Amino acid sequence: MGVQIDISNVVLETERLVLRSWQESDLQDLFAYASVPGVGEMAGWSHHRTEEDSRTVLKRFMEQKDVFAIVHKEDGKVIGSLGIHGSWANQEPEYRDLRVKDLGFVLSKDYWGQGLMPEAARAVINYCFTKAGLDALTCGHFVHNNRSRRVIEKLGFRYVKTVLLHAEALERMFETECYILLREQNSQFQTAGSRLNPQST
Repeated sequence: MGVQIDISNVVLETERLVLRSWQESDLQDLFAYASVPGVGEMAGWSHHRTEEDSRTVLKRFMEQKDVFAIVHKEDGKVIGSLGIHGSWANQEPEYRDLRVKDLGFVLSKDYWGQGLMPEAARAVINYCFTKAGLDALTCGHFVHNNRSRRVIEKLGFRYVKTVLLHAEALERMFETECYILLREQNSQFQTAGSRLNPQST
């Protein structure tokens, strides 16, 4: 079921991060992480070669109002993005009556390995289920992207299928693993995680 989410006036805060809408002043931070070879390619787009590339993307983020800027509290920099997009599940008979969106995320290479993306994604998942009224969220990664796989598994998503996806920006096909997280499954996963580790965030 198609559903629109406008995050332009939404601000989410975690222990180490603030998630908010994009601003024109974020251009240099966006270019700083998006211009690093390999970061965009893991998500299906070519790394930015000029600030004008980043300016075009920034304008789209601001117009579409469905992508959070991830701000690192300690240094005040925008270090990544987390978007709420249309989902492949809308075309599946089993899921098409659900209010469902797809999560897509990118994080600056300088901040990999610190648990920041799961922290950001948990805040967005909670927003989607408790404020935006979604029934489910989907997510996916290229089969060779083990870093994204670990994030998705940490968040409690369930594997559904592997498909061939054409990444237009890279002009090639990728095997992509698709996952889903139902609202009730998220509640069960959070409860189980709290029992296992009361200090988890």
